Amino acid sequence: MKPTLIRRAVLLALHGGAALLATPAIHAQTAAPTSAPTAAPSTDQAASIQSVSIIGSRRVGNASATDTPVPVDTIPMTKVAEQGGQFDLAQSLANISPSFNSTRQSGADGADLVDSAALRGLGSDQTLVLVNGKRRHTTALVNLFGARNRGNTGTDMNALPLLAIRNVQVLRDGAAAQYGSDAIAGVINVELKKSLGCESVLGTGEYTKGDGSNWLASAYCGVAVGGGVLGITGEYLDRGRSNRAEDGNPRIIGDTKTKNKTIYANGELPLGDGKLYVTAGAQTRDASSAAFARGGLGSDDIPSRNSAAMYPGGFVPFIDGDIDDRYATVGYRTRLGEWAGDFSQTYGYNRMRYTIANTLNASIANRDLSNGGRGVSASQFEAGGFAFRQLTSNADFSRFYDGILGGLNAAFGFEYRAENYRIFAGEPGSYIDADGVGFGGNAGSQGFPGFQPGDAANRNRHSGAAYLDFEADVAPRTKLQAAVRYEHYSDFGSTTTGKLAGSFKATDDILLRASASTGFRAPSLQQMYFSSTFTDFVSGVPLDVVLAPNGGAVANAAGIPKLKEEKSKSATLGATWTPTPAISVTADLYHIDIDGRIVLSGRFDADNYPALGATLQALGVGQAQFFVNSVDTRTQGLDLTASHRASIGGGRLNTFLAMNFSKTKVTGVHAPASLAGFEDVLLSERERLFIEQGGPRRKATLDFDYTLGRLETDFRIVHYGPQTLGTFSGPPVPNQYYQAKTSADLAFTWAFSEKTKLTVGGTNIFNVHPTEQNADETDNGFKYESVQFGLNGAAWFARLSHAF
Repeated sequence: MKPTLIRRAVLLALHGGAALLATPAIHAQTAAPTSAPTAAPSTDQAASIQSVSIIGSRRVGNASATDTPVPVDTIPMTKVAEQGGQFDLAQSLANISPSFNSTRQSGADGADLVDSAALRGLGSDQTLVLVNGKRRHTTALVNLFGARNRGNTGTDMNALPLLAIRNVQVLRDGAAAQYGSDAIAGVINVELKKSLGCESVLGTGEYTKGDGSNWLASAYCGVAVGGGVLGITGEYLDRGRSNRAEDGNPRIIGDTKTKNKTIYANGELPLGDGKLYVTAGAQTRDASSAAFARGGLGSDDIPSRNSAAMYPGGFVPFIDGDIDDRYATVGYRTRLGEWAGDFSQTYGYNRMRYTIANTLNASIANRDLSNGGRGVSASQFEAGGFAFRQLTSNADFSRFYDGILGGLNAAFGFEYRAENYRIFAGEPGSYIDADGVGFGGNAGSQGFPGFQPGDAANRNRHSGAAYLDFEADVAPRTKLQAAVRYEHYSDFGSTTTGKLAGSFKATDDILLRASASTGFRAPSLQQMYFSSTFTDFVSGVPLDVVLAPNGGAVANAAGIPKLKEEKSKSATLGATWTPTPAISVTADLYHIDIDGRIVLSGRFDADNYPALGATLQALGVGQAQFFVNSVDTRTQGLDLTASHRASIGGGRLNTFLAMNFSKTKVTGVHAPASLAGFEDVLLSERERLFIEQGGPRRKATLDFDYTLGRLETDFRIVHYGPQTLGTFSGPPVPNQYYQAKTSADLAFTWAFSEKTKLTVGGTNIFNVHPTEQNADETDNGFKYESVQFGLNGAAWFARLSHAF
């Protein structure tokens, strides 16, 4: 069989998700599959493809991807990188996979600079992300504002360039027993390219309003090195700021301004009796987000938050982020007798430093004015920031026993992980109160007060893990999978998780599958030690408003216990149906219970909790909030996929439908003893709704891809269900209700030759927006939150791709 036909056959294998035929190869080096989820490669069908990675299974030798007992979708990324209307990974996946959510925030401080990603309506830190099967680090950022992922950390998917990616595998099942912490909702594995040949992509686009311009230049080249292949990708992405504020509104609400410079290398080469493999990448991102506007003359913001001498007409502060992200894995795969061995070391680092521009420290400006000066302060401050570093060492072993049962795969392994989290203080002008009495103006830089020396931190922890994993063909039509994992953390102790899964091929066309597992998520160092302080004045007395770190003096005085792991129980029940090679249908029900979910509390003070307020004021604290294990949730849902291919009118039509229905409900709020009776402050209705409906409760994608000769047309419809979010005022003010909305994308691709293609098209072509709300009750102060598909409206784009 020719290599191109092998690759095409691989993409047709049904791996517990939807199968959709690849479109014909446009150039010789790479088949061009559709962007819908397809099957993962089968190791017996594609033995010539090196280092095939299939998440959810550690089976080696004689493995077949057509009957795995858990649902895994594989999304080929070639077409997405060459022809897609979205220019980053998170937004691309959000338009393809209904189980995946990533909403671009606006008016959410640091969360505007990083798009967090999540599966099945759960938090971004309850989804584990791997690169080539190895754990990827999370960001240093804790999301504190915005409709999604409040109080969560997450993985920055956009630190990976699209052109470097071969496919993205989405395991829609709990997998902590296989991969460790964070895999409660599922696992996303990003498999990078290491193929010979070169290709490049140029892209541009902007919103039909005339702003938010995107410019993309990306190139990949795979070269032969020492009998192996090394693929190198470079990408430059420049995204302009957009603004949807009404005329006369001084706010800037829309996309942040970003400039990403990214380089990634991925490859392997023979060494001794095995293969040495390496992945390394780095991205620098200059990003700028607009904060709430401050008023000018005649407003209450002078002199509290503004100086008439500096900004008489008011101003908009900018939160500028300098983000540095690095990732590297070095490993060696070999045979140790009958066993396959894989030894690797992974390094991950993420740092974010803030500069607050077009701002002022009102206390400095107004003290200057009271002393006969001009009433000015600096207009820019270094506000500090934070960094997270992760080192992961793995040793994995597996062996396939052909003579036991119908085939038994045994695997075991060990993992050691060391983590470090740091907070850097800003320059004094970013946080000080210059007059010391609070009458001249508020302390700190407007828009985002800098981290104080008391917030600075340098914290470490380590963990060790061991696992056992078995997969067996217990009968010709029956497969069973079992896994158990033990982990010990230096800061909160040990946990043991397990998983049991199985599949039964009822007929040649129908596969039944089910799984049950326990899971956990370790509290992140970011949640444990994040600290933010700014000064407010109560009756002329300076008091700190503190997001207090776990184990610190304020948290201990409030009786906040030490953070521990979240624990989960999950189960799935599903079926696949493939009546013909051209049709496939899958359905999977899931149920996830999480106990002791970590949330960010509301603010406690002397007004809502007098006894605690007195204790806080004795420490010089006016208000305090904490991370605490206090919420139990239940998530239930259904994933449906269907695909079909047909020859129509002399061309090929590929149709793909995928739907996700998900409902999360808070089933219990367990306040620490010191906060008993104040559960409504610990978790208000507004915060509860962020957990339950931060993402839409249903989402569907319907895609039609038609190719006739050199012309390919792709029409995608994306439907988002309704959402209900809370308000600041609470009852009797009604909650925010966002009606269901449906967006559509359309693209046309012309193949000038086997190597050159031009795509033009539009996203959200009908210019759909979320339901308008009362701006006084939204989190971002705009007429709608950053929900569903965003708030910018229709856009056009063009891409030119060329293979060398």
